[in-house]
Amino acid sequence: MPQTAIPAEIDIERADRVQVIRIRRAAKKNALTTPMYEAMHVALRAADATDDIAATIITGSDGVFTAGNDIKDFIAGVEAGEDLHERPVHRFVQYLPEVKTPLIAAVDGLAIGIGTTLLFHCDLVFATPAARFSTPFLDLGLVPEAASSLLAPRRMGDARAFELLVLGEAFDAGRAREAGLVNRVVAADELEATARAAALRLAAKPPAALAMARGLMRGPTEEIRARLDTEAQLFSERLRSPEACEAFQAFLEKRPPDFGRG
Repeated sequence: MPQTAIPAEIDIERADRVQVIRIRRAAKKNALTTPMYEAMHVALRAADATDDIAATIITGSDGVFTAGNDIKDFIAGVEAGEDLHERPVHRFVQYLPEVKTPLIAAVDGLAIGIGTTLLFHCDLVFATPAARFSTPFLDLGLVPEAASSLLAPRRMGDARAFELLVLGEAFDAGRAREAGLVNRVVAADELEATARAAALRLAAKPPAALAMARGLMRGPTEEIRARLDTEAQLFSERLRSPEACEAFQAFLEKRPPDFGRG
């Protein structure tokens, strides 16, 4: 992607064979829009296409990782009749299990929705004590995405995954580390240095051996891609359901949703 096409809310830095994707939209708690998803997707592909990048770090800014999808941007796409499968958010999510370059997340503050589910595709996750992970998909009348319905039970166990994805319980940094979602909890002023140090250690390893070892650990992607497709189909159907329409409208009107239970 040409430099001029990268939105101001996404900052791409490359140095010492490490790429940093930084989300910069503090006024909206780093909520992700269509152009931001496209920029991140292109950055991940660009890293995979060159030997000059050995690891990618995804991080936020101003004490927030990301509040997930920008709801107004997301609703606008739905109302315009856009096919979810053709939207940049879908392309970004679909590419996560295909990423060849080691992926590291540095999480401070809120990590909501995709801010949590993308972590299941990361090789290393570092977080601050202020990190807070939640996936309120069901509260919006939707279903989990990014293959989290498959990967979360594998990583965390069925009980914890159900608590996170279905009950909608928020996990703090300590609980996330205990559940296996986070590798290490570090002070906020040490977060990026810790992530970068890990990236540089990976960059110093024999690249072919690193790729083989990572591939062996991650295993075949067919089951993950199949789950992504299933989730995307259900997610697309749910977007136009009465429950989701009511949930989104309630969110915009800042009121509790009414799901008509009587």
